[in-house]
Amino acid sequence: MAKQMEFWFEFASTYSYLSIMRLGDLARDRGVAVTWRPFLLGPIFADQGWSTSPFNLYPAKGDYMWRDLERRAARFGIPFRRWVPDHEVPFPQNGLKAARLALIGLDAGWGQSFCQSVYQAQFAKGADIADLDLLGRLAEQAGAPADAPALANAEANKLRLKANVEEARAKGLFGAPSFVVGDELFWGDDRLEDALDWAVG
Repeated sequence: MAKQMEFWFEFASTYSYLSIMRLGDLARDRGVAVTWRPFLLGPIFADQGWSTSPFNLYPAKGDYMWRDLERRAARFGIPFRRWVPDHEVPFPQNGLKAARLALIGLDAGWGQSFCQSVYQAQFAKGADIADLDLLGRLAEQAGAPADAPALANAEANKLRLKANVEEARAKGLFGAPSFVVGDELFWGDDRLEDALDWAVG
């Protein structure tokens, strides 16, 4: 039986950045096929009564998260720019448009490169990933055709993203990154290797 894993990620998710930059090599080394599943955390957080990221709701947790990201990014050699409260781009960012484009790209073969470049723009350069011009450039650089933004904004694709959110709910996801192997759920970048090892069996 093929070794399979689902990778659920949200573009606003800080720890998803670390996972998305590490996943390819780790999965390839273990022979695990990974299905990338973009979704939105906003509706998931709303189910828990949260109006924003828990890292905003609980300042001590937020301060810890940013320092932890700095440490882990340095450990893995991943460029990282810390977000600060007076930054011109709010946290968490709005990943809706990026997620819609990612769905198109993941179907067409340029999606993984696009996803990585969006995360790098956000967490290594401090860019606004809700900027359509930026997303268009990143998609083009990843190999997207000229009509990709229009396809991403089509009603059928919007419904696909909503369906991903509903599937995430059904699977019991409550945060990102999440890794699903069969009926097993692993949450957090620090569980990436555990999830891959479980997929190997």
